[in-house]
Amino acid sequence: MTDSSHKLVLASASPRRRELIARLGVVPDAIVPADIDERPAKAELPRCYALRMAREKAEAGASDNSYVLAGDTVVAAGRRILPKAEDETTARRCLELLSGRRHTVLSAIALRTPDGTIREKLSTTQVKFKRLSHEELAAYLAGGEWDGKAGGYAIQGSAEALISWIQGSHSGVVGLPLFETRALLKAAGFDVH
Repeated sequence: MTDSSHKLVLASASPRRRELIARLGVVPDAIVPADIDERPAKAELPRCYALRMAREKAEAGASDNSYVLAGDTVVAAGRRILPKAEDETTARRCLELLSGRRHTVLSAIALRTPDGTIREKLSTTQVKFKRLSHEELAAYLAGGEWDGKAGGYAIQGSAEALISWIQGSHSGVVGLPLFETRALLKAAGFDVH
């Protein structure tokens, strides 16, 4: 059981992370989105970037006597970190790059304990898109699901019908790897399903 004197803060504005953590029977006491610089460092590799972002978000959400859970999801094509699509042009470039090929989705989570200790885990998932026709790409872009999504797609939406193969954590691609999150929370003494 969780020590009731400690609260859990979710350092994320993502409604998907809130929905996913609820599947574990965990309701955060507070939602405090982290306001950090999310630009990758020069020559930073995707794995290092994902873990650094999760750690920095957990630190930014730190408060006295609370546990802070943070996550970051990175879509990588080889060593290249794909951006969060903030406009249709970026989404199109990402999806054209991913069309017909495998890519990696790294979902890092970090838990900051009240004593300042950071525990972290990383989920690595391989995903392959079918070769996208011009019509499929246009239809996906017109739907707007790409907005704000790493790599320009949301697997929990209509993009799932365009994915021919996945190996790893589906929930990690959505934004919070449930297996790893459960393990982190249980190790910290939280009661999870």
